[in-house]
Amino acid sequence: MKKTVLCLCLSLFFFSCRKTNTDPAYLPDSYSDQALGASAHDLLSAAKYTTLNIQVQYMPGYQLDPAVIANVTDYLNTLCNKPGGINITQTQIAANGDTLTPEKAGILEKQNRTAYTGGSTISLYVLVTDGYDTALTILGFAYRNTSICIFGKNIAAHSGGLFEPTLVSLESSVLEHELGHILGLVNTGTPMVADHQDNAHGNHCNNSQCLMYYSIDTHSSSILHPGIIPVLDSNCRNDLHANGGK
Repeated sequence: MKKTVLCLCLSLFFFSCRKTNTDPAYLPDSYSDQALGASAHDLLSAAKYTTLNIQVQYMPGYQLDPAVIANVTDYLNTLCNKPGGINITQTQIAANGDTLTPEKAGILEKQNRTAYTGGSTISLYVLVTDGYDTALTILGFAYRNTSICIFGKNIAAHSGGLFEPTLVSLESSVLEHELGHILGLVNTGTPMVADHQDNAHGNHCNNSQCLMYYSIDTHSSSILHPGIIPVLDSNCRNDLHANGGK
């Protein structure tokens, strides 16, 4: 991760992400204060929760495009057994403009999040910010069992230009990648059926064509083509299926 964002966008697309859970004291809901991957089985199976709700809160100017919502909904519908449906709602929150760490994202989540897990519904939270991570290569991170932060300003700044992915492709890819971590990939809450972990890059897949690879080669990937994003490979899909997914 020593290359600059500009170089990554021109030659190599990185799904740079942190995966650390914040101080458990931040949220009022104990279920949502667990480690990353702890809710993987609950999200994948219908044994306990039959409906999935995703609360997206975005800062001014960074509302998710309807095509991103559609892509993410389709992605989760292919993976999760949720006969009650998958619902995504968006609301705007106040601008922040600050450099965010998982700890700071957790504070903003506590201040703004209103949807939590209960009854037959499991809830996820997505924060779309107008700032940057402390490392400019970071486009998003999953930091709790139900919490994700993506950097809308950074994503917008590195999409839509010459040799860059479209905004919809990049935003969909980052969000789906982080949701993959929430679902326990790779080897974080969802055990591996076969060994495919990229040990040099943490909880990522060792297949360079997989959505869960730590980087995507834009010269050989479909990510630069409008409306097309990387997909999970068979190893990742097998892991999710074995942990209660479709």
